[in-house]
Formats: sequence, structure tokens, C-alpha cells
Amino acid sequence: QVQLVESGGGLVQPGGSLRLSCAASGSIFSINAMGWYCQAPGKERELVATITSGGSTKYADPVKGRFTISRDNAKNTVYLQMNSLKPEDTAVYYCNADVLPHYGSNWFKYWGQGTQVTVSS
Repeated sequence: QVQLVESGGGLVQPGGSLRLSCAASGSIFSINAMGWYCQAPGKERELVATITSGGSTKYADPVKGRFTISRDNAKNTVYLQMNSLKPEDTAVYYCNADVLPHYGSNWFKYWGQGTQVTVSS
């Protein structure tokens, strides 16, 4: 079994910063892509950013230049540095990871439980 545990969410004023972390643990042989998604009330879950095991990144247009995704492969952890936050960034943020639990097994996508980010004055 694989678990993803997010941390770092909270309440921040517009223009402020937050750093989210997501640590994967359990039966892990290898992790390929990791990513962050967000879901605002009444909306579908949307891509925020992804990063491959080699460090290639992709960002949704609304966060380009403000958010930075990174990872520590030795710790099976992905981070999201969120700067210049706006009220429209308010959402539950979920991390995910493409995991190979054992050598020769199939790849599976796992999700964290989500962490709330609220941007408000």
C-alpha cells in the first residue's frame, strides 16, 4: 500500500506565500511523475503543476511565474512553492504520484487526501 500525505496548507493574505509538501510512503519501488491539482468549490479538479522523475516541469497557465514545483527523489517528496497568491487560488490542493510498487508490477496513480489553501484578507 502507498500513502501520500500533504501538509503546508492554511490561510494566507493576498500576495502571500505558502509551501505545500507531499510525502509518499509505503511499498514503493519507483516513482515517475508527481503533481499537484486543485479543486475549488463547485468546480472540477484541475491540474496545477507536474514534475517528472528527471525534473521536467509543466504548469497551468494561471500559476506560471508564481508557483514552482520541485521534488526530492531520495525522500519521495514533492513540493509546491506558491507565491503572489490570489483569492482565486483558494481551493483544496491534492498531490498525486505514478508509483511502481514492486519491480515488474504495474504502475498505479495514487492521490493524497488534500490540503486546504485559503487566500483571503
